[in-house]
Amino acid sequence: MKILVTGAYGQLGNEINSLVAKYPDWQFLFTDIDSLDITSENDLEKWFQYNQPGFVINCAAYTAVDRAETDIETAEKVNALAPKLLGKYSKKADAKLVHISTDYVFDGEAFTPYSENAKVNPKSVYGEAKLQGELNCFKENPDTIIIRTSWLYSVFGNNFVKTMLRSGKERGQLNVVFDQVGTPTYAADLASAILEIISISAKNPEKFVPGIYHYSNEGVASWFDFAKAVFEISGTNCNVNPVLSDQFPTAAKRPNYSVLNKSKVKNVFGITVPYWRDSLKICIERLK
Repeated sequence: MKILVTGAYGQLGNEINSLVAKYPDWQFLFTDIDSLDITSENDLEKWFQYNQPGFVINCAAYTAVDRAETDIETAEKVNALAPKLLGKYSKKADAKLVHISTDYVFDGEAFTPYSENAKVNPKSVYGEAKLQGELNCFKENPDTIIIRTSWLYSVFGNNFVKTMLRSGKERGQLNVVFDQVGTPTYAADLASAILEIISISAKNPEKFVPGIYHYSNEGVASWFDFAKAVFEISGTNCNVNPVLSDQFPTAAKRPNYSVLNKSKVKNVFGITVPYWRDSLKICIERLK
């Protein structure tokens, strides 16, 4: 079985690549912008005709949330158009699509964890484009699973954990917002969950249940809590001050609350979701 993985250089793409040895019967086809332009219909058509994958995992995304407020065209191209084209050509190839989305499709005004059928109301260009990408996937290929995630970090790429570790060593004191609440997600855990879903579906196609699913690690934290945990687990001596978001004005509005309810992915696929601090320990150990 062939599996196309887009966004191979990103955090999630790299974590999936780290797991390929566990699936020796599958042929993974990792691509990024230098090998496949997923915003080009012509390129995708040729690629799918030649390779004929059975599954597509779209990890590619425009994630510069603040820059997206002015670079609207690129954000929409990567986050809305590309999923539409991947949906179209995966459908033509009779392939199943797994597309990664975000907690930014919500406005953050809830106070209990968001379920998959909660009202969407993005407050940023990034969130709007990601929501349109979700709709485009389903429109083009009904055999689609959307996985919304949040606060992704990994040993790969740039992320909050690496920024904190670097800044904590350089400075003895940091200000971190405490009024934005969600759940950190270790990309390695999400990668494992995606491959588990595909493994279940490959063995029994009837168990591939299209729809929207939520996946983040278990538990709840503010960015302040997250930073404190990074320093505590890594043994970094840095004082963290809790501050309000309005002390850090950003171009894009973030959801103040974006905890995701994971009941559906656990019930449908039997996925086990680790606690965020346990996964953070594993990541920091890997970074050492």
